[in-house]
Amino acid sequence: MILFPAIDLKNGQCVRLRQGDMDRATVFNDDPAAQAAAFERQGFRWLHVVDLDGAFAGKPVNGPAVDAILARVRFPVQLGGGIRDLATVDGWLAKGVARVIIGTAAVRDPAFVRAAARAHPGRTVVGIDARDGMVAVEGWAETSSLSATELGKRFEDAGVAAIVYTDIARDGMLGGINWEGTIALAKAVSIPVIASGGLASLADVERLMQPDAAILEGAITGRALYDGRLDAESALKLIASRSVAA
Repeated sequence: MILFPAIDLKNGQCVRLRQGDMDRATVFNDDPAAQAAAFERQGFRWLHVVDLDGAFAGKPVNGPAVDAILARVRFPVQLGGGIRDLATVDGWLAKGVARVIIGTAAVRDPAFVRAAARAHPGRTVVGIDARDGMVAVEGWAETSSLSATELGKRFEDAGVAAIVYTDIARDGMLGGINWEGTIALAKAVSIPVIASGGLASLADVERLMQPDAAILEGAITGRALYDGRLDAESALKLIASRSVAA
């Protein structure tokens, strides 16, 4: 089970949004690379990074910040936001990103996801961001007519490494993960699923350790880490202790 700390990039800064609203951004660190290094020192095994500006622009925008993060840390980084073509995938992976996350393009251009997964086995992740169970695209600004489960099943045989499932209504709100929807998606597809949106406290990490959630690859945490509601050391010790017991 992996707990992914999140760095969301806006204007080169480390921010957190509420429900994906760019006008409701809180800046937590002016130096994303320093924040990444802090997460690494705390003992996290992976880092989750999103180029928020890129998600809206449809192309990478916070490249210098991502480059600085990659130069600063050794643990693997998965990156999403504005990845809409194979050249962008190739470029990020060549720079040292471990896995790329394809969101909007997974809806608009599923053939691109398949091509990326073929070209880079085990390094392509599909980001499914849902509002009331329906997939949202273009930086969450638009809601499609496609359900999260329908989209996930489209890539069953594509060779993608994982699905990051975000419940937009819960993102940044510290109200707890949508366990029912996330676990239902994980049961419906054979692709590993990562829970995202709403992780608020150690109680949520405890919930992640329950038998029905064992099907998940892990969960992403953001605001709770930044505002101190979730203690990194306690969370990682809990995950490590349960892993040893298993």
